[in-house]
Amino acid sequence: MGVIDLEGLEVRLGNRTVLNGLTGELRGKAIGLLGPNGAGKSSLINTLLGFYKPLRGRARVFGMDAYQQRAQIREAVGYMPENDSFIGNMSGVRFVRYMAELAGLSAAEALERAHEALFFVGLGEVRYRKISTYSLGMKQLIKLAQALAHGPKLLILDEPTNGLDPMARQRMIQLIKDIHKQGNVHLLISSHLLRDVDETCDEVLILKNGRIAALCNIEEERRSNRSFIELETVGATERFSVSVRGLGCECASFPGGRIKLVMPDHIEARDLYVIASEQGVQIRRMNQRRDSLEDIFLRAMENEAGSPAHVRL
Repeated sequence: MGVIDLEGLEVRLGNRTVLNGLTGELRGKAIGLLGPNGAGKSSLINTLLGFYKPLRGRARVFGMDAYQQRAQIREAVGYMPENDSFIGNMSGVRFVRYMAELAGLSAAEALERAHEALFFVGLGEVRYRKISTYSLGMKQLIKLAQALAHGPKLLILDEPTNGLDPMARQRMIQLIKDIHKQGNVHLLISSHLLRDVDETCDEVLILKNGRIAALCNIEEERRSNRSFIELETVGATERFSVSVRGLGCECASFPGGRIKLVMPDHIEARDLYVIASEQGVQIRRMNQRRDSLEDIFLRAMENEAGSPAHVRL
């Protein structure tokens, strides 16, 4: 059983299908949720929280049906929404306490947890101020605090660095890393920033047009994927590129003698030097790298809908 299990999940809003046939098992400690605008990220989050009733299939969170057992799921899940939804005249500690009570804690325990959560995110000194006086960065932090206060097993963060300046963003990323390292809370992080997911997550779910385009362990995907080579050459002609393709490499040429290659496993860098020597081509520089999350994302976007890449079942 995964943290999140999707079984043929289909969700419609009005006459529009927003999630179409999602099937997969998410088991990571920190799961990144990616996709272009309109891909279905928010719809999936709303479904997991029990707000949308599936037309077909089902979604489970820790084995619980997301719609039929939505009350139990909301006790086990902390949700940091993308959009602000505060009661502005409340102080920070009163608001976080109130949200913890809604999640099922007693008033006394909720108050204790509210203080702890606010100190954890760095708002301890301003916890008695009204939220309406908070800066944007402080409002993002208190959204994280209220999601944490009741001690959830799964923390859903929707665009956690939205609108933050570089310093505030780094602070938020470090808090997410700290939560991840503690190991007692699973994370689902939805973001349009690949960098945020790359820095914090070990698994990624990529949606496209309401379908799964890719579901993979990021590090395993990087290790198993082909090596990328970037060459800077002098004297390279189309003949050189044709010879390299003859080895089984994918090859693209750019102005200034720049060439990008995808190397199959049986080809080594020295094979390129042999061809270069035979054709009088100078290789001035060679950079070798593995897939980045951007590569994984772009490759998923190139796949036809309904042909998910590296889906783990």
